Amino acid sequence: MGKEKYLEQIRKVANNSPYYQLLGMEIMEIKEGESKIQMPFKQGLTHPYRIVHGGAIASLADSGVAMALISLVEPKDRIATIEFKINFFAPVSKGDLEAHAKIIHKGSKTAVGEVEVKNEEGKLVAKVIATYSIRRVD
Repeated sequence: MGKEKYLEQIRKVANNSPYYQLLGMEIMEIKEGESKIQMPFKQGLTHPYRIVHGGAIASLADSGVAMALISLVEPKDRIATIEFKINFFAPVSKGDLEAHAKIIHKGSKTAVGEVEVKNEEGKLVAKVIATYSIRRVD
């Protein structure tokens, strides 16, 4: 199977996974070392002050790094988040969010990605840097 077909298959499987559906996340694009994922505003994702919960935004960002990294590893490789840092800059009380993720370093056993999460007006909502382990499976 070619790389593009494999990434399209990953996109479809992830988009149909229970967690992605719970949050409403949709992978818009996966390309070499980058991804774009959207998540709509949903009342079910807000805390008591009707602002999107930081954990939902973190899930969006973490998924972005994972998809960007999947484009760079072998299909049998297994990846996992081992460190995650997020800064929040603006509350979200309406509209879609979009995460733009990019792998900034990939070694044989670890990778580092960065993500910008923006609201529908293009305002920066959160910035993330995440480290992933890469485990080769033969």
